[in-house]
Amino acid sequence: MFHDTIAAIATPLAAGAISIIRLSGEDAILIANSIFSKDLSQAKNYTLNYGFILEEDQPIDEVLVSVFRAPHSYTMEDCVEINCHGGPLVTRKVLELVLSHGARLANPGEFTQRAFLNGRIDLSQAEAVEDMIEASSDTARIQAIHSIRGEIKNLLEPLIDDLMDLIANIEVNIDYPEYEDAVQLTASLLLPHADSLLERMSDLLKRSKQGVMIQDGISTVIAGKPNVGKSSLLNALLDEDKAIVTEIAGTTRDLVEGRIHVGPFLLNLIDTAGIRDGADRIEQIGIEKSRQSIDKADLVLLVLDRSRPLDPQDEELLNLTENKKRIILLNKDDLPAQIDLSDPRFAQAISISALNKEVDALSNHLANLFETPSFQWTPRLSNERQIGLLELALQDLKNAKQAMLDGVETDLIEIDLVASHDHLKEILGEVHREDLLDTLFSNFCLGK
Repeated sequence: MFHDTIAAIATPLAAGAISIIRLSGEDAILIANSIFSKDLSQAKNYTLNYGFILEEDQPIDEVLVSVFRAPHSYTMEDCVEINCHGGPLVTRKVLELVLSHGARLANPGEFTQRAFLNGRIDLSQAEAVEDMIEASSDTARIQAIHSIRGEIKNLLEPLIDDLMDLIANIEVNIDYPEYEDAVQLTASLLLPHADSLLERMSDLLKRSKQGVMIQDGISTVIAGKPNVGKSSLLNALLDEDKAIVTEIAGTTRDLVEGRIHVGPFLLNLIDTAGIRDGADRIEQIGIEKSRQSIDKADLVLLVLDRSRPLDPQDEELLNLTENKKRIILLNKDDLPAQIDLSDPRFAQAISISALNKEVDALSNHLANLFETPSFQWTPRLSNERQIGLLELALQDLKNAKQAMLDGVETDLIEIDLVASHDHLKEILGEVHREDLLDTLFSNFCLGK
């Protein structure tokens, strides 16, 4: 498909033990051979060849050259990887020689793009390569490796095949009604198949949305009125003084963020401005941001001051977070309790002393929370693009079901079924737009 040879540095351009210059294309071995001290033309596949990179017969660096012959390579083209010493100067020099002998500098993600366009991987696997590189938690890493191994294709193919069977049966009845073995399709025959597909796709959508939330980090908002210890809690969890702590109400006027790992999971912590009445204009902006953050949060850590009775602001926050996944924290455990601990809302509350960094009870609770089955990895889609397409496929199928219930002609029902089928195939890149591919692969690092 491609008639040029691309090259790029595939490792970070910084001082290190080794750097790798990668080539792919029909002239990859020829170009590498032209600057190498030994003959690579007869080198066997998957071999590592010792020698020197030469410029006008003068050695530039001592290297190891890996040879991968088409189609048994990452891109399904001839590929060469030159392992040189890891200094930026020598790495650039080797790349310059490669380019001067006929290679073209690769665009970001172009090696993986060629692997996709040459049919070695589908689009979900290509996206998983970048996900693996950028993984910031074990959960993200686990999802990426399953996707690289083709788990998403395994999930979608049964849905795609069943939709195609339904479409094919409709086509037979439309085009060949005279066949004796052709069954006259009616809503009563189509609906059970549609309901089964809807149930399976809805379940996959639910799992995928929760999985992406966990994979990207659980948005965790620390909420409470001023001076209950929210910033102290953030500092204690992060084990650093990230948020300013004073006795002055309203010290935190904007969102302060940090990240912690709880087992394999990542929590994106957000310390919010304390919610109270009578704040000045600037603080009020921060309070509005706090409300928005609570609304969007996956998890709320609601901090109450156990050394004081509940007041209207505490009650407002308890009501505001009532339907959220939340953990109620009774802070200032080192002071006498003035809050009514018999209140049934506090049955599962956790007492802490954030200022004294006594938050082990919370850390243990979080660890146990994320051990529950709802937070474990299950086969699913891996990003918002894929989920968005699944939502479109699901809506198309719902439209088809409604048409069945309304007694619409089967050839019109088929239109929605085909649209649902195509949206599922688009997740794998089997139906795609060139501008979409360019955007996706441009986000990759150079040399991948």
